[in-house]
Amino acid sequence: MPTTTIAGRQIDVDAEGFLTKPEQWDEELAQTLAANIGITLTDAHWVPIHFLRKDFETQKETATLRRVSTVGGIPVKDLFALFPGKPAKKMSYIAGLQKPKGCV
Repeated sequence: MPTTTIAGRQIDVDAEGFLTKPEQWDEELAQTLAANIGITLTDAHWVPIHFLRKDFETQKETATLRRVSTVGGIPVKDLFALFPGKPAKKMSYIAGLQKPKGCV
């Protein structure tokens, strides 16, 4: 399992740079991860990020874009506005989780 240094600390990641140990995540790290992909986090960004983290605790897998929208109550168009291009992949990266199943 590769490790990398992010925000001055060693983090376990997979080949694509996603954290493999969600317990290594915190909000400071999220800020750095977001900046790495050109996103400045606002209060609106934290809503789906916190949903993903909480949902992961119970589901033991990263929520899909559809789940974030339907269960989390966040319209898909808002997710695309907050995380342009590939919102599911970007949200899970910033939230310190593996990308959702079926996400390319």
